[in-house]
Amino acid sequence: MIRIFIGYDPREAVAFNVLSHSIQTRASEPVSIAPLMLSQLTGVLTRERHPLQSTDFSFSRFLVPYLSDFIGWSLFCDCDMLMVDDVTKLWALRDERYAAQVVKHDHKPAENVKFLDQPQRPYEKKNWSSVILFNNSKCTALTPDYVNVATGLELHQFKWLGSDDLIGELPCRWNHLVDYDPAVPTEQVSLLHYTEGGPYFEAYKNCGYPDVWLAERDRMLFAG
Repeated sequence: MIRIFIGYDPREAVAFNVLSHSIQTRASEPVSIAPLMLSQLTGVLTRERHPLQSTDFSFSRFLVPYLSDFIGWSLFCDCDMLMVDDVTKLWALRDERYAAQVVKHDHKPAENVKFLDQPQRPYEKKNWSSVILFNNSKCTALTPDYVNVATGLELHQFKWLGSDDLIGELPCRWNHLVDYDPAVPTEQVSLLHYTEGGPYFEAYKNCGYPDVWLAERDRMLFAG
């Protein structure tokens, strides 16, 4: 069973459901998908919302190893994504040498604001944490006590690992940053990430690859 956690924000509920559909319909092995909903983490994630926190799941993603009982592997994805390939191919890249595996972007956004007027904050390792393969038994530092008090940079820059040598690299196709990475045919990507804003927001209806996301939504909603 491929265990997947997806960040959930009620403002992007449609994005969560379309991503889930895109994963399920392409997977060649059984998958289990769980939303990281704050309403289901009461008493576990107790930290107050930070002014620079743009989504509900900015910090809850780091509870994935704990929610997995620090056993086996788990995959985390932001919800503003679309899977256009078989997730088992990503799952097959697990490497026991590492505690976490990510696409190591060199992402330096020029703008100060992203979707829904949320702050866009540049920092080292930005967007590395938007797709994470967690080797849960090597992530025992991520207890609720730690996640509730650690700074955003400590978490998103993987300082809880103690060494960057424990961070493995995934191919860029597994976290293609729409409108930042050079546009390529969809056959050359596996996971589209609408990080600035997806076509489910009116202001971003003309973003890159809108037809791909809209077609997936329609396949989810309409039989035939």
